[in-house]
Amino acid sequence: MKQSELDVKEPSTRLRQDLLDRIVRLIHDEAMQPGARLNENRLAQELGVSRTPIRAALDQLAAGGFVGRRPNRGVELIALPPPPAPPPSRSTDDELLVRIAHDHERQSLPLDISEAELMKRYGVSRQRVRDALARLEELDIVERKAGYGWHFADLLQDDGANQESYRFRMLVEPAAILEPGFKLRPGWAEDMRERHAAALAAARAGQWSASASIAFFETNAAFHEGIGAASGNRYLAHAVRRQSRLRRLSNYDWTYGRDRVEISCREHMEILDRLEAADFEVAAALLRRHLLNASVV
Repeated sequence: MKQSELDVKEPSTRLRQDLLDRIVRLIHDEAMQPGARLNENRLAQELGVSRTPIRAALDQLAAGGFVGRRPNRGVELIALPPPPAPPPSRSTDDELLVRIAHDHERQSLPLDISEAELMKRYGVSRQRVRDALARLEELDIVERKAGYGWHFADLLQDDGANQESYRFRMLVEPAAILEPGFKLRPGWAEDMRERHAAALAAARAGQWSASASIAFFETNAAFHEGIGAASGNRYLAHAVRRQSRLRRLSNYDWTYGRDRVEISCREHMEILDRLEAADFEVAAALLRRHLLNASVV
C-alpha cells in the first residue's frame, strides 16, 4: 500500500490523521515486526489520548491490511506501514518555536496561556501562533485546555531536575545496549551518520539558525531513542522517549556553541562504531561517559 492510501482526506479528520501518524511512528521507533501486539490501553497511555481514537486509528490500519484483530490476542501487526512523511521545514515557525523555548526555559511564560497573549507577546499572526502550538502539541509539550487557552506540560525547568534526568539516563540508556535482544534497526546507522554530518556542516559553516538548533536536538533525540528502541525492551524504549519529550523545549534554544555540537557528534559516532562492531560493553561505557560529560556542560 502506498503512503497516499493511508492519508485522511477530510479536513475534519486532521486529528485522526495526526494520531495515525504518531502510532505509525511509534511502530517504527520501537522496531516492531509482524506478529507484534498493539495494546490499545498502552497506546492510549503512551500517546495521551483515550482508547476511542486509538481504536479508530487501529481500525484504519486494519483496513489498509497493516494490522489485524485476532481472537484472544488483540491487535496484531501484520505488515509494516510506511513511515509518515516528515513535515516540511519552515524556518519562520522554527524561529517562533525557539523564542517560545527561550522564554519557557527562563520561566518568563506562564504555564497557562492564550493564543491572544502569545500573539501580543511575539507580535505575530494568530495563524503562526496556531501553527507553533500545533507542533508543540504533537510533541506533547503543550495541551489544549478544556475551556480556553493552552497549558505547558511538566518539563525540565531547573538545574536540579536536569541533573536528575542525566543521572536517570545514565542508568537507563547504557542498560538498553546491554539487553540480550539489542539489535539496530536496518538503515538507522546510515541515517544517523548523514544527520550528524549535516549538523556538523551547519555548525562549522557558521550557519547556526533556529532551524539548525531544532534539527540538532531532533538528531540527538533520534540517536538516543534509536538505542532505546534497539534494546527490544518496550519499557526502556518508553523511558528514553519520555526523557526526550521532557528535554525537547529547553534544548530547542541551543546555547552551547559549535564546539559542543562537534563533541556531541564525535561521541555519538564513536558509540555508533562500537554498536556496529557488536562491542556492546564498550558502547555502553562510552554512552555513560557521553551523558556524564553532557551533564556538566
